[in-house]
Amino acid sequence: MTSYKELGLVNTKELFAKAITGGFAIPAYNFNNMEQLQAIIQACVETKSPVILQVSSGARKYANKNLLKNMARGAVEYAEELGYKIPIVLHLDHGDTYELCADCIESGFSSVMIDGSHLPFAENVALTKKVCDYAHGKKDYVTVEGELGVLAGVEDDVSAEESHYTKPAEVQEFVSKTGADSLAISIGTSHGRQKFKPSQCTRNADGVLIPPPLAFGVLAEIERKLPGFPIVLHGSSSVPIEYVRQVEKFGGKLSDSVGIPEEQLRKAAKSAVCKINIDSDGRLAMTAAIRKVFAEHPEEFDPRKYLGPARDELKKLYAHKNKEVLGSAGQA
Repeated sequence: MTSYKELGLVNTKELFAKAITGGFAIPAYNFNNMEQLQAIIQACVETKSPVILQVSSGARKYANKNLLKNMARGAVEYAEELGYKIPIVLHLDHGDTYELCADCIESGFSSVMIDGSHLPFAENVALTKKVCDYAHGKKDYVTVEGELGVLAGVEDDVSAEESHYTKPAEVQEFVSKTGADSLAISIGTSHGRQKFKPSQCTRNADGVLIPPPLAFGVLAEIERKLPGFPIVLHGSSSVPIEYVRQVEKFGGKLSDSVGIPEEQLRKAAKSAVCKINIDSDGRLAMTAAIRKVFAEHPEEFDPRKYLGPARDELKKLYAHKNKEVLGSAGQA
């Protein structure tokens, strides 16, 4: 077994307490490869932001769990090399089994999510409690995120046709019975780069889809039921139209892409929402940059020449998120 403390990582306990008090949200950025990890650490060191490095089950398989463990150790050392020691969490995103969560904990993760939101309430409670009992019983306490409510959309191994808002009446019982350290809720965010169907949206004068607002009333009721408790939003990419247009300009097809407006995420970050998950935006930024290189330099075949610009674009995007959207800049 490898403890996350051996890797220089932290869990989310103190970070979430500070975020709630300070009225900001900690970025949870998904990554799959070295360039994404470099961009995340560069952006968060530059803005002095704490960060949650998020890994899905699919990303863990892609990267290899042993390489991943050492990438996390390297991220901590890289931040120090860049000149500022930021708090770094390694978190399992959408763990779907007890066995997967336990294996991640044994290999150095400092936080895990067990997603039983697709199960009946009692089964979700039982599964989440089983993971919490294991994680909290370790010598070095590992934090656990549970989920109530279902997000629509597709991302890696997570797929749902329709969303179902979290029921505020269930949250107190779920948290008290499971011992979860944070709770992911559904208030209208969605996985993937097409978070809403065109029929759910309006269009502005430029033909850009404008999504319906998030259900802040549901969030307010959950906050009332769980005062001071850490809330998490999944599926919170904004899907910047400039990246969509750049991808399409250079041969891609991303029709009717639509995300969560930044002003709504800013509002959420000032509430009890202390962790906001972002994945699709990073994919779009990197893909847009890579397509541009290939279109303008079709002779290029050196991966450094197209992955380097992609990394730089991702860093720019995430620095913006920390400073202008989540409010996490300067909070490390």
